[in-house]
Amino acid sequence: MLKVEINIDAGFGETRVVITANKMTEEVNELVRRISEYAPSVLVGFKNDHAVMLDCGKVIRFYAANQKVYAVTEDTEYTLRLRLYELEQRLDSTVFVRISNSEIVNLKEIKGFDLSFAGTICVQFCNGSASYVSRRYVAKIKRILGM
Repeated sequence: MLKVEINIDAGFGETRVVITANKMTEEVNELVRRISEYAPSVLVGFKNDHAVMLDCGKVIRFYAANQKVYAVTEDTEYTLRLRLYELEQRLDSTVFVRISNSEIVNLKEIKGFDLSFAGTICVQFCNGSASYVSRRYVAKIKRILGM
């Protein structure tokens, strides 16, 4: 049986949806899918069998590895149930840009670029991590950044 609980708190900053269940079921998957369709500025991430609504603006980067797609935030990493190309279609293209076949980054979370590598660009994020633009995407990134 599905129970819905709504808590109104004037001191709470942003709306958050939390789904609590004893296991992943088709009903839970359908709820996640419907919520994701309704609110495209947020995504559903999974960590330790918990579904969490992610604010896209707080995601540093998305990447694909081992047949899964991950969202990296300042403090943790979540798995997503979307393919990278589906994610790219849903994200704001003025904020998120694909830098390789397996990675999409948040331009607002980039600290700088290291151009000293021949034929590629090293992306340095505000949290201290780094990633690389694949050769295939270098021209696109330079065009977006006006370089």
